[in-house]
Amino acid sequence: MNYVEVCVSPALLDSYHANDKLVVVIDVFRASTAICTAIGYGIQSIIPVATVDEALTWQDKGYITAAERNGEVVAGFEFGNSPFAFQKPELIGKKIVLTTSNCTKAINKAEKAGVNNIIISSFVNLSATVDRIIELNTNVLLLCAGWKNHVSLEDTLCAGAIVNRLLDRGLKTRCDAAIMASRNYLQAESDIAGYLVGSSHQLRLGHLGLDEDLEYCLQIDQWTKVPQMVGNELVAGSVHSLIASA
Repeated sequence: MNYVEVCVSPALLDSYHANDKLVVVIDVFRASTAICTAIGYGIQSIIPVATVDEALTWQDKGYITAAERNGEVVAGFEFGNSPFAFQKPELIGKKIVLTTSNCTKAINKAEKAGVNNIIISSFVNLSATVDRIIELNTNVLLLCAGWKNHVSLEDTLCAGAIVNRLLDRGLKTRCDAAIMASRNYLQAESDIAGYLVGSSHQLRLGHLGLDEDLEYCLQIDQWTKVPQMVGNELVAGSVHSLIASA
């Protein structure tokens, strides 16, 4: 019997013994949405790095680099983590190095915790994520990137959507955070955008004039690929390649 858990903040990750689980990193506004979009669109891979200095090192090597901090593009980088920035024909087949305020740090923390199997999810590849988890037939931890170790409602709702679908397909949970996320999503399902009005990250990005990004990030099932970590890159790998990397 496989179980699903939810970790609502990377600050709590050490409590979950995640190294023997499939970890699904979620950062709806906006990095995991951008990563799922990039891989779905045809970008070869995303190399996630935790710090701006690391990204600059890759930039010096000639890589395309993207960096976001506090919702804005970091000076000196080509773009940040808007999902629209990754939908450009000239980027198809390219590798892009990405650092963000929360998502790439969450990925890095999972790796440091000994996690070998990491995939990326958001609303835009919700069904594909659930299918991938079912195919892998393993225990799963949904890791919400949050905002600077604080809980983000949109990430919790996305985790709840995944939990609901996994429970419908035979997984179990004994995790109160998963139950909470599931119930929150059921309340929000008919109007996710309305449910998020007044939430911290919605306000933060709204003040930056990113309403189009926010609307896009809440669209369900725009893409059918699930980014997975292979080595130091996020790629659209097969189920078999992910199992083999365990």
